[in-house]
Amino acid sequence: MEAESEPYVRLATLRTLHRVVADLNAARSLAGTLQAVVEGSVHGLGFDAAALSLVRPDGDLVVAAVWEYEDRDYGGPAVLLGQVGSRESWDRLLAVSDHWGTLRFLPHDRGWAVGTDVPRWTGDGPLPVYANDWHPEDGLLAPMYSAGGELLGVLSVDRPRSGKRPGAWTREALEMFSLQASIAIGNARLRAEMQRALARLEKEQQALRASEESFRQAFEYAPSGMAITELHGAGRGQLTRVNDALCRLLGRPRAALRQQSFLDLVHPEDRGLLERTSAESGRAELRLARRDGGYQWVCLRNSIVADPAEGPSFLLTHVEDIEDRKRHELQLAHRASHDALTGLPNGSELRARLARRLCSLPQGPGGAAEHGAVDQVPCALEGAATTQVSSGAYGPHSPRCGQESLEPAAGPLEGGWSVPPRGGTLVHGYSERPGAPERSGYGAPAPEHVHAVVPTGAGSESPPEPWHGRSRGTATPAQKGLAVLFCDLDGFKSVNDRFGHNAGDAVLVEVARRLQQAVREEDTVARLGGDEFVVLADGLGGEEASDLAVRLRNAVIPPMRIAGRVVRVGVSMGIGWAGCGMSIEEVLHAADKRMYDEKRARGGAVRGARGERSHRRAV
Repeated sequence: MEAESEPYVRLATLRTLHRVVADLNAARSLAGTLQAVVEGSVHGLGFDAAALSLVRPDGDLVVAAVWEYEDRDYGGPAVLLGQVGSRESWDRLLAVSDHWGTLRFLPHDRGWAVGTDVPRWTGDGPLPVYANDWHPEDGLLAPMYSAGGELLGVLSVDRPRSGKRPGAWTREALEMFSLQASIAIGNARLRAEMQRALARLEKEQQALRASEESFRQAFEYAPSGMAITELHGAGRGQLTRVNDALCRLLGRPRAALRQQSFLDLVHPEDRGLLERTSAESGRAELRLARRDGGYQWVCLRNSIVADPAEGPSFLLTHVEDIEDRKRHELQLAHRASHDALTGLPNGSELRARLARRLCSLPQGPGGAAEHGAVDQVPCALEGAATTQVSSGAYGPHSPRCGQESLEPAAGPLEGGWSVPPRGGTLVHGYSERPGAPERSGYGAPAPEHVHAVVPTGAGSESPPEPWHGRSRGTATPAQKGLAVLFCDLDGFKSVNDRFGHNAGDAVLVEVARRLQQAVREEDTVARLGGDEFVVLADGLGGEEASDLAVRLRNAVIPPMRIAGRVVRVGVSMGIGWAGCGMSIEEVLHAADKRMYDEKRARGGAVRGARGERSHRRAV
């Protein structure tokens, strides 16, 4: 190239350089760019062979591309492809070479500096005759650096076709070419990294789409109800997504459910339970309103779906239909607490209802009267049973006249407020939406209890001892209390003996029906066993209790037709009173004793052994 006139050489070199640089930029991959570099060095800059060593991630250099002007049948620089040299050996080689600007020239007499692990190929050209002739063991290197000064690789060229060591213009052209090559390699690496990143992103998006589709199908086609509840913002607590199973369960369209929350659907008696249910792994058994106006027993199970960066995103609730199980549970509870023959509450249920009505505060100084029982001031229930009382959800268990329907507790509660706070505020999935009226919920006081006090002057077996201290509330003669009427049938044993147990059972059923019709709806009629019944009537004075006893007796004594026969039974009654501070056995014993007193006074037969029953079959 130097044999021609200088202007022509420079113009031709610039044209060639422009072409090979264009080839570099046309490459679409890193491998294509590396191959364009070595081919441009040979065909554009007048060298017979070129090799490109690329820096690996571990710092060593590997021969990534080679090219030769004329292909050889064997040997040549192609044998170098894939060989690795250590970074330390390459740095030493570059350091001992002559500096031609950014280029490094290694004369043949300094071959000792080449490490044994540096890939090298020696050509078979002629030995030099003049000082500027190219020696077969000479080497010309063009280090390539990134914009930040990091070594990208080394371009090695060999055997200029002129046979001379490169002149100034050829060196300058090689420097310019190596600079463009380093830019092209950097861009190719960037494209390769972007392509790998895009491939990873596409793979992740595909996995995300597959996961979302799996969740959608699991959510939409789940056999039980599923709902998603908003946890934050103006729509907190609102249902944002529901599946078809929940719509079918509640008989409500999807659009209608998405405008409501579980607080809008829950039974009023279960609202506090819902608000106390933990959002994370919470569980509650409660009733939700159906479109037809009824209520559906369901089991709610909660889980928080959280974003790694933003925290809790929404509440996922699994809604399971437990209507059949609840019906069976209520049937079992009803059988355990009610008499199988008459359907009345049994002795255990009677004691449970008395326990809910009485507390441990005694009468007298410091007792129920001093705590305001006369004025019926509410207080926290002490020592009362905690069985849930409900109006009854099912026909077979709806309250009969004068009866209350008992339901088991709705189930165990998972404790606490477990949603992680956002912005320092505890968030709960079922809390009221912003601006909604405040309601009682978690931490609400226990159900109120009104003290029961034996009315003054309403004779009892053991009236309270007089107290001459200062009283905050003084009982009046008009005070009302909880009357306990103990009923024992007269003449029932003879009916049972003459006509058999089936007739006796029919008499007991008819007596139970008549007693229920004679009392108020809020009163309780229970069968203790045999032919003994007990009536609980709250809010009565002494005269009112006597009138109730007369109504009950008049309801029982009319003749009844049993199996084509007319039979008649009487009834003996004892009126007792239940007051706070009394035990349940004391209350029943006092009423039982008064019943026996009346039976003796009327000349009726009195059983000898206490607790003996004449109709054991119907117990």
